[in-house]
Amino acid sequence: MTFFSGEQLGQVDLIVDAVYAGYKTERGGIADPLVPLVGVSRQGGFRYRGTKERPTLLVLTSNLAEPEWPDQLDETTGTFVYFGDNRHPGRLLHDTPRFGNQLLRQIFDSVHLGQRHLVPPILLFTTEATGRAFRFRGLAVPGSPALAATEDLVALWKTTEGQRFQNYKAVFTILDEAVISRAWVHAMGRGEAPGIAPDAWNTWIAVGAMRPLMAPRSQLVRSKAEQLPTTLEDQALIEVIRQRYKDNPYGFEACAGALTRLLLPDVARLDLTRPWRDGGRDGIGRLRIGRSPAAIEVDFALEAKCYGANNAVGVREVSRLISRIKHREFGVLMTTSYVDRQAYQEVTDDGHPVILTTAQDIVGLLRSAGLRTPTQVDAWLDGINASN
Repeated sequence: MTFFSGEQLGQVDLIVDAVYAGYKTERGGIADPLVPLVGVSRQGGFRYRGTKERPTLLVLTSNLAEPEWPDQLDETTGTFVYFGDNRHPGRLLHDTPRFGNQLLRQIFDSVHLGQRHLVPPILLFTTEATGRAFRFRGLAVPGSPALAATEDLVALWKTTEGQRFQNYKAVFTILDEAVISRAWVHAMGRGEAPGIAPDAWNTWIAVGAMRPLMAPRSQLVRSKAEQLPTTLEDQALIEVIRQRYKDNPYGFEACAGALTRLLLPDVARLDLTRPWRDGGRDGIGRLRIGRSPAAIEVDFALEAKCYGANNAVGVREVSRLISRIKHREFGVLMTTSYVDRQAYQEVTDDGHPVILTTAQDIVGLLRSAGLRTPTQVDAWLDGINASN
């Protein structure tokens, strides 16, 4: 891991995945490293140079750990999903103290109007777990090559304590640039004519073409700890489901079907297998890929296992699902527990087309659907039971 701190912060370039750490001040505090590194202010998820009406440089920070507003970084596709700064009721969408949502609207409007030259460089950082330190994730631009202009900035409604309010969900693309020159960063920040700009940035400004920084994963086998929720709040959410269906496995199939629709929003059809006609699969469905009329549909099989935290899904259950997957189909395993290492390894090593969805993944799906408390999850399950 590349690590910079102290006097180095005023000299180094920005390197993707390098960590830039604060240092002790004379008063015993820890200095914010982004101030000497890129010249922005000390606070806020969105920090800027220039003015809010005409920013010359933007720095976007995230801890990737807000349960109600789950920013997401997908290193495999170079996509970053960011939620704006109107995160509590009582304000209008753009009426936030640090103008974050106003800035989001400005830069996305510029892109949609073909005025990319008005968009400042956006430097993405994520916070590290220990101390005041930030990991540089890359140079980002608004939008995604996979989304239409109507989908990359969306105002969402949420409800907290009976009060409704809106916030933005914004999608950015990290450009394929490993090193960003500090000379270019500070020239842009001062509003000066820059020297040699990153190639991917020049291409995007000129023609709007995005060259994402994609990093395909090596074969990944998650540990038990990585598949199970760690916080008491998350454990409480998954426990609601376990208790509801611990003696009713067929009832859990309907829950697994609803979770699959959260996991795969473009499911066109999902039929649950009746108990007396169980052919080895708990459900069969069709996923629509593409946009009509050019869309196609791909079949998939669903396997649902409502297990306790210490009862793993093993080779037998996974093999059962794999044996039922037909040619050109894929499988979805949905469990409130985890997949043991041997079964996970076999799926990964043999390249079986199976989506392994475990307890921690289910918690993420629930939170993405706005279900943040056991009471909300319980009510959601009531709705599932009523419709089946």
